[in-house]
Amino acid sequence: MSAEVVVDTNNFFRDLNTTDARRRAVAAPVAHALLANGEACISFQLVLECLNTALRKAQVAQDIESMRSFVYTVLTLLLLVPARPALCHSALGILAGWRFSFSDSLIVAAALTASCSQLLSADLQHGRHVEALTIHHPFMR
Repeated sequence: MSAEVVVDTNNFFRDLNTTDARRRAVAAPVAHALLANGEACISFQLVLECLNTALRKAQVAQDIESMRSFVYTVLTLLLLVPARPALCHSALGILAGWRFSFSDSLIVAAALTASCSQLLSADLQHGRHVEALTIHHPFMR
């Protein structure tokens, strides 16, 4: 695995499709830059969260055919951390040690599994370090 950054796609997809121009203006260039330079990756969990957000929670809901295209043109290119029992075990250790939610623990475990140095997430504390991983909130000023 060669990525440097795990992107919490749930947040990025929601913010790319929001009516909040400031958040969209921040999310779009970051997402495009990470895709263009090949530095980003996601886990299978984030694929599921992204699809759920796009189809059910986004302010601009997406249709199924658009999402099929998005899966093949974007998400599969970023998917470097598959669902495996070892990932769940790692997440349980993070949950016990760091007191994140289980879902957030899975994201952190995926980032560590992929040997990433950064996690972009609006849900976790900006600047926090978990082992060799640093959490960055992409919308902080």
